[in-house]
Amino acid sequence: MSAENVEIAKRVVDAFNRRDVEGFFALTVSDFEWFPAMAGTVEGGGYRGREGIEAYLADIGEAWEEYRVLAEEFRDLEDRVVMLGRIEGRGRGSRAWIDSPTGTIFEFLDGKISRIRNYLDQGEALRAAGLAE
Repeated sequence: MSAENVEIAKRVVDAFNRRDVEGFFALTVSDFEWFPAMAGTVEGGGYRGREGIEAYLADIGEAWEEYRVLAEEFRDLEDRVVMLGRIEGRGRGSRAWIDSPTGTIFEFLDGKISRIRNYLDQGEALRAAGLAE
């Protein structure tokens, strides 16, 4: 099942980059949780369920003219997948360009993503997954 989990993680990154709510939600459990790297800006620290996916993608669209995740490496951890990569984007108001490392932990339940946790520090994501940097 874990190799399938890597493929699901790749597909959800692709759906995110296309802002495909239907495609994204099809890969998650109904009570899915998403904890972005800047969770302090979100009341309660995260987004939940389909409404959460829609809200997060809308928030990204409001703040960013361009915003995409570039996945560079996936690590298979059975019921979790760690993705290391970069975030690229241009702020909507400032037009400032960002290029930042990122790490993401995808957690799985019954073949679907149950939780995503994002980090702006790849080492922090690896430590959170129980891996040495």
